[in-house]
Amino acid sequence: MSRTRTALLAAMALVGGATGTAFAVDPDGAGAAAVPCTVDYKIQNQWSTGFTAAVTITNNSAAKSSWSLKWSYAGNQKVTSGWNAKLSQSGAAVTAANESYNAQLATGASVSFGFQGSYSGSNAIPATFTLDGVTCNVDDGGPGGPTDPPDPGGPSNRVNNPYEGAKVYVNPEWSANAAAEPGGSRVANQPTGIWLDRIAAINGAGGKMGLRAHLDEALRQKGSGELVVQLVIYNLPGRDCAALASNGELKADEIGRYKTEYIDPIKAILADSKYAGLRIVTTVEIDSLPNLVTNTGSRPTATPQCDVMKANGNYIKGVGYALNKLGDVPNVYNYVDAGHHGWIGWDDNFGPSATLFKEAATAEGATVNDVHGFITNTANYSALKEENFSITDNVAGKSVRESKWVDWNRYTDELSFAQAFRNQLVSVGFPSGIGMLIDTSRNGWGGSARPAGPGPQTSVDAYVDGGRYDRRFNPGNWCNQAGAGLGERPQANPAAGIDAYVWMKPPGESDGSSKAIDNDEGKGFDRMCDPTYTGNPRNNHNMSGALPDAPLSGKWFSAQFRQLMQNAYPPLS
Repeated sequence: MSRTRTALLAAMALVGGATGTAFAVDPDGAGAAAVPCTVDYKIQNQWSTGFTAAVTITNNSAAKSSWSLKWSYAGNQKVTSGWNAKLSQSGAAVTAANESYNAQLATGASVSFGFQGSYSGSNAIPATFTLDGVTCNVDDGGPGGPTDPPDPGGPSNRVNNPYEGAKVYVNPEWSANAAAEPGGSRVANQPTGIWLDRIAAINGAGGKMGLRAHLDEALRQKGSGELVVQLVIYNLPGRDCAALASNGELKADEIGRYKTEYIDPIKAILADSKYAGLRIVTTVEIDSLPNLVTNTGSRPTATPQCDVMKANGNYIKGVGYALNKLGDVPNVYNYVDAGHHGWIGWDDNFGPSATLFKEAATAEGATVNDVHGFITNTANYSALKEENFSITDNVAGKSVRESKWVDWNRYTDELSFAQAFRNQLVSVGFPSGIGMLIDTSRNGWGGSARPAGPGPQTSVDAYVDGGRYDRRFNPGNWCNQAGAGLGERPQANPAAGIDAYVWMKPPGESDGSSKAIDNDEGKGFDRMCDPTYTGNPRNNHNMSGALPDAPLSGKWFSAQFRQLMQNAYPPLS
């Protein structure tokens, strides 16, 4: 396990009243006013030749549009790398200046950054810090120092399954949308994922709650027990190279922005000690890595955009960087997206996908130990269990694998795929304790059209098509599917090797617009969301099966939500 994984919890509790205090004079003569600034410097991890530190600045004076913090070491400490600040050193003197995304520092606001350093001998905390030339109050060496016991929830205390024995965060914004629909109160208390699908979403975009607001609400919901918060990390450069509806804001070559403007700020918030008691599940970059296997090169499913992302390596770099940085936070559990059985369940995709995931998990300083598990079927519709036929069945002299629906896939449903793919991932070098999540938010396929038993044995196609729960035209169809229903409710430990069934995609939030809609979110129009579209090689040239009149991806789609409730399986009471 790398030292960076065991590193930091940034921003420990601020403690006032230490040496180095600078007081402003109250103009009314009522006494001393607030200290202009406070600096909390904590050594989070230390070994014989190096250390990591977290620094939080609180500004109690006038709002700032930029900031610069300075200090000097008494020993031979050297800053070797850092995050969320521009760090420079001359001799013993260190300067930390703001990045573009955290330059604003309002009155009463705080900003955090961290760094790794080297030293020999002693590693004393600097005695004095100045913010833009003004001396700040300094932490008194309280909790979080190098001699303190390990932080609660630290690396050695990560539980095997974060969902076990824990409640899961209910997003109040999604809950309100669900409750406003007729009958929606039946599911409005279910936990769903928080999608951080652009930089602006971190602080809150379009009037929505930002990451800190969600985490603060999670603390309220937590009470005295354990609580999981589910985040979707989803903003790679050149995002979703095979589906225009979920294109992102970052261009194919903007890996630098992804790191410094997206992952680093998320990490800084998650590392705030205020949130150390939460179990934070991050599902990392939906649909990205599988595209590099199935939609590149000479395959008929290839797209030029996916070839670009494979050539420049920025999907690999981005996922590796996210795993490395987020894996440093002791109470974060990283789950990497692994597509679904109707995408990578074929022989020529299954093994290569696991190998590619290992490559990403060991890029940019990450290790396989930064991966707690994988998630399948995210925002997709693959049935959890197909009970009316199996992959080993033979009908009219043909194997089920020869049917048009299965099309030589090794798997007929998501549960069998997830369990088998877990074994494959372990075989290529991931830890044996990894767990799987399955998104069951829209794979119930209930309602009056749900088959009650196997299809007729007149042909293998009649047998499979007459018995299958998944009623899409093709397993490659993914956008706002007609006839879909809510699936199994979120639950922990539902099957061997499965950490949880989750609703990572919030039911009722669109997959993409059914026609072109201008927007400032970088989201394009994908014909797979057009109900009149006759398909492409990625869905074997079938109709799209999409619902009409859909809004942009992520926007509330009332008609879809009502359909999902109507076709829920298990049914809603």
